[in-house]
Order: sequence, then C-alpha cells, then structure tokens
Amino acid sequence: MLQQTTVAAVGPYFRRFLARWPKISDLARAELDHVLTVWQGLGYYTRARNLHRCARELVEANGGVFPRHEAELRDLPGIGAYTAAAIAAIAFDRPAVVVDGNVERVMSRFFAVEQPLPDAKPTLRALAAGLSPCRRPGDYAQALMDLGATVCTPTRPACGTCPWRFACGGYRQGNPERLPYRRPKKIGALRHATAFVLKRSGGAVLLRRRPEHGLLGGMMEVPSTPWTNSRPDAEAVARAAPAACRWRRLPSVVHHGFTHFPLDIEVMVGNIAERGAPGVDGIWSAPDRLAELALATLTKKILRHAAEQGTVQRLAGAGRRRRRSGGD
Repeated sequence: MLQQTTVAAVGPYFRRFLARWPKISDLARAELDHVLTVWQGLGYYTRARNLHRCARELVEANGGVFPRHEAELRDLPGIGAYTAAAIAAIAFDRPAVVVDGNVERVMSRFFAVEQPLPDAKPTLRALAAGLSPCRRPGDYAQALMDLGATVCTPTRPACGTCPWRFACGGYRQGNPERLPYRRPKKIGALRHATAFVLKRSGGAVLLRRRPEHGLLGGMMEVPSTPWTNSRPDAEAVARAAPAACRWRRLPSVVHHGFTHFPLDIEVMVGNIAERGAPGVDGIWSAPDRLAELALATLTKKILRHAAEQGTVQRLAGAGRRRRRSGGD
C-alpha cells in the first residue's frame, strides 16, 4: 500500500485490510473482487492484484511463510527492489539497501547530487549503500525514510531540526529545496471515448470487467468505445454500443486524469426491456449493490454524471463529486 501512496492515506485502508484478512491465509482465500473493492480509493490497482497473487503464492508454495532473503522476496508478485529490501531489513533485520523516494531525496541533498532524476537513481542507490549499516538495518531504514517524509520534505524542508544538516551538502549550499532535480513530466495527449450507461426495466445497470492486465485491470466499468486520440465517430460509437436501443447523449463530458494522460468521456444513456437483456454481454447490478463491486473512480464519475442528469437514480457507492480527478 505504501508504494506510491502516503502513510496518512494508507492508514485507514491498512486497518480495514487487517480487520478483514488478519492472516496471509485469509487474504489468499479471498475473492479478488472483494480485495479490489476494499482497495478502492488507493489507485494503481495492479498493486492490489499483486498483493492477492502474492498471498496465494505464499500459501500454496511456501506454507504461508515469507522468505527472508531479498532475492527470494523479489520473486514474489509485486515485490521489487525497494519492497524486498524493506521487508528483509525491517521484518528480518537483515542488512539491505532500502531506497524509496524519501531516501532518494535525502541522498540527493546530503551529497548535493546535481544529476537529475530519474538518471540519478543508480548514483543515489550507490550513495545510500555506502551509508547503510550492518547493525540494526531495520531501524536505520525506517529512520531514514521517516527523515525524508517528515523533515527533509519535498518543499520547505525543516533543516533546523535535521540531525544531518551540518554534514549536508544541500544545506551548506543554502538551498536544499532545489534538489533533487527532476526532468519535466511528459503528459500524454488528451484521449477521448464514449461510455454507455445502459439500464434495464428493473433498474439494474450494465457493467463489464476490464482485462486483468493493463490500466484499471480487473476493475468493473460501464461499456465504452476504445480510448483514442480523437473523438469516436458515429460508426465507432454504434459498433461499441452494448445493445440496440435508443441512445441519448448527455450534455457536457466527464473529465478524468490518469498518471500519464487526461481523458474526456462523453456519456450516452439507454434503456432496455427486461426481456431483451439476456443477449447483452456483461453483468447487471442494482444501484444499491454497486458499493459491493470493484468500481474505478472513473466509472463512479460516469455513473454520478448520469445520475445528476436525472437519467438514472442516484447510485449507492458512486461517491460524491470531487473537484479534482483521481489518478486511478
């Protein structure tokens, strides 16, 4: 959970996870849909799928016991260099070089590294390795990460309380906040799509599951056209529509920001008779059962937009409007 998410945001999710699945074996027996549903709001859903896969692999192949060595840990789903080193050091007190974004920032400032990220990552890791101790490696790793998270912060670092300030190259230069340098992020081109909110006479809404691999993998969504760099034409919309019915396009569009690109989605709504539903591809969910499904933030926005237009009833679990788009 702490990969790409702050401790403050993770806390409530972590407690809910432990309450529901206190042991690895409990998580291994859980349905993936249930895991994704509880994960909603943390984003980057590949992490949730890997967490579930990791639990199952540990139970099936290792009796539910975590390996203690970094190389073995890195063979598990979702565990890379940083997580493997953190587990080895913190859980098993084994010497390991734990490098996350906080540690990279501390190393960059302490050694006044002018090379920009991400090119500087190997250099910063080598510098971190030179400081990593053999004694109490778990305590050191946590202390260093906390130093970056609470003192050597991205903006307005609290140098006055830092125990390393007098040895810090960035502090001596008088402007540690300028480090580390980062290359400007490249934001992808705006993509477009048309989404279809199909309701049958009983009030249920049609959903489908996204492919397991890729963006929003395994999440539930309303059907849509492919996400392309231009608005889908009438032929593409007709081809992607999940049912032959009278479709009505809603005014305005739904805006959503992913990590690498923004997305604009036009929403079309339609109704189908109960007796015409069997041939439609997907699953039907009553509005009051949506909270039980793994819905991505984008899907909630689309359903909420339809509800605000009065075309469907307000959907439980679709959440309230937020001012800014989510990254999941």
